[in-house]
Amino acid sequence: MDFSGKLALITGGASGIGAACAELISSHGGRVVIADRNHAAANELATRLGQQALALDIADEQAVRAGCEAMCAAQGAPAILINCAGVLQNPVPPDQLTMKEWDLVTNIDLRGTYLCCAQFGSAMARAGGGAIVNIASVAGMRSQPLHAYGPAKAAVISLTQCLAAEWGPRGVRVNAVSPGFTLTPALEKGMGRQVLDQDTLVAASAMGRLVNAGEVAAAVAFLASDLASGITGVNLPVDAGYLVATPWASYGGLRQKDPS
Repeated sequence: MDFSGKLALITGGASGIGAACAELISSHGGRVVIADRNHAAANELATRLGQQALALDIADEQAVRAGCEAMCAAQGAPAILINCAGVLQNPVPPDQLTMKEWDLVTNIDLRGTYLCCAQFGSAMARAGGGAIVNIASVAGMRSQPLHAYGPAKAAVISLTQCLAAEWGPRGVRVNAVSPGFTLTPALEKGMGRQVLDQDTLVAASAMGRLVNAGEVAAAVAFLASDLASGITGVNLPVDAGYLVATPWASYGGLRQKDPS
């Protein structure tokens, strides 16, 4: 992959999958703008990589519009947009899920992704091309006790397909990556609070392990690169086989390898 001279904007780029994407694209020659509402963390990573940081709250429509206008005026439209910013949700039944939390999750994970696509993606379309990669989730592809996060991520997958058709004629490719359970600070926090159990998560994957952020970043970088020049409107799971393994629970679970 070669991103030499290409400008990439990565939302939620200060940590987790976003930071892994920033590091990978930077290492392949890209000019990276690390956008995050935690500007201190974004600036720290940007300084280490020799890149730029941008304070951005993707749930703030005016902030996204202003950030896009300022960036395009100074550097032109980005060639790559990676929408990593998002929040997780506790697995609770609907009567315990407050509308405040539901609104927070959907405002960031869906509305924020749309706002960034609408502003930066439109600028890319006017410029005549580019690549967008949205971070969805396997939670948007299967039933889980995540009644805000799951529907929001399912909508991100649908949004990806809609925008791929909208902007394909103007040279903009739009794809999604759906991570499975990924070793990020957010997941580690959830396991530390015993909201999730690592052994249970590992047992539910065909490969018998969790995904790391670098593996998700590799899939994102591929879809953003010229190697994927003929690919648009797809959703690529990176889940260590979680999606294919979970139905096997109906048959007693996965066949374990021969101990001999």
